Amino acid sequence: MKVLLVGTGAREHILAEQLSKSASLYSIMPKKHPGIASLSEEFLVHDPTDSSVVGQWAKSKGIDVVFVSPDGLLAQGVTDTFADLGIPCASPLKKAAMIEWDKGYARNLMRAKEISGCPIIKIVSTLDDAKEAISEIGEVAIKPIGLTGGKGVKISGEHLNSEQEILDYCSELIKKDGNVLIEERLDGEEFTLQAFCDGSTLALMPPVQDHKRAFEHDEGPNTGGMGSYSTGKLLPFLEQKDMDEAKEIMQKTLTEMKNEGNSFTGILYGQFMLTKNGIKVIEFNARFGDPEAMNVLALLKTQLSEVFLSMAEGKLIPVSFSNNCTVVKYLVPEGYPIEGKADQPISIDKEGLWNSGTKLYFGSVYEKGETIYTTPSRTAAIVAQAETLEDAEKAAEDAMSFVKGPLWHRKDIGTKDLIKRRMEHVRRLKA
Repeated sequence: MKVLLVGTGAREHILAEQLSKSASLYSIMPKKHPGIASLSEEFLVHDPTDSSVVGQWAKSKGIDVVFVSPDGLLAQGVTDTFADLGIPCASPLKKAAMIEWDKGYARNLMRAKEISGCPIIKIVSTLDDAKEAISEIGEVAIKPIGLTGGKGVKISGEHLNSEQEILDYCSELIKKDGNVLIEERLDGEEFTLQAFCDGSTLALMPPVQDHKRAFEHDEGPNTGGMGSYSTGKLLPFLEQKDMDEAKEIMQKTLTEMKNEGNSFTGILYGQFMLTKNGIKVIEFNARFGDPEAMNVLALLKTQLSEVFLSMAEGKLIPVSFSNNCTVVKYLVPEGYPIEGKADQPISIDKEGLWNSGTKLYFGSVYEKGETIYTTPSRTAAIVAQAETLEDAEKAAEDAMSFVKGPLWHRKDIGTKDLIKRRMEHVRRLKA
């Protein structure tokens, strides 16, 4: 089988690794990614949105199935390029990817079809309406309608400390996008649930908890994700009924999209929050999370190429995972996330990593000669798995010594203290 992967980053690196185990991997990327390139039979370094070039290249290689990964490319309709040529695709068309790139569409779908888990929301296009909505709702989360890279959401009492700051941010987003999404601020524990979808049915992956705040103890600005952990079929603070409720929300969303003539084939990502009033939906994404993809794909037992082909054909096969625990920790450049230090060389002790049993996946880097350099974004992710979370966390932390350069990471992800705080938070909510 010939599989084409479009995209570049740590998430795409582990996708490439999994696909290359059982298929001939072909890749298209805007810049050369050293990890993905090394796993590919052939690769094309070119703008993926240049439909005439990338479409013809895929056609000439006899590709059997395509997977377009990053949110930005999905929003620009890159999947449509290949679908229009009759190549089976396991990623969503632009219209279906709207579940992510238009938050208003997602919220309106939930309200219109009475899908549970929707918080109180207002979509407004004027500052006067924003002021009225804030007065009605109280504590709020302010969200851009479009893509944010995980960094655009600001919450009253955390990022915005006065009504004027809230209104200033609303004004900024209205000027940029024409409108803004204002939601009630939720209190609870977040978790991610991802699913393979063939348009009608879904296969769930293990739940994961991501950490968006830059610094330890969940402080600092939001980032694309500093790391994540999973503990098999449940997270420590979840019960099976919580998973069942989240799955029901995802299945109904999938069904209603199909009923609207907007069938979703690809990875449906649900960002949920466990609150005192049950499960709430923070957002939907139309692709794997980054870093959450690394947690679940490290545990995947079914061949990913076979899963993708079955999705593209509308006949999703059963998918199985190991019940091991996983920990992902991102190494990021000095100054990240405000102004990451770019063009800094890094070195990796490949033998040390191999002997430790951990894996490294390159994020936003570039290669010049035989040296790998940083960009302002996340550099590389260390992934460890073990039977216990304690062992996985220790392995991931110990493996940091095998990467040298002006980099830093959150040391608390997956630790006992962090998990204890999560459990205590849920206990307080339920009390």
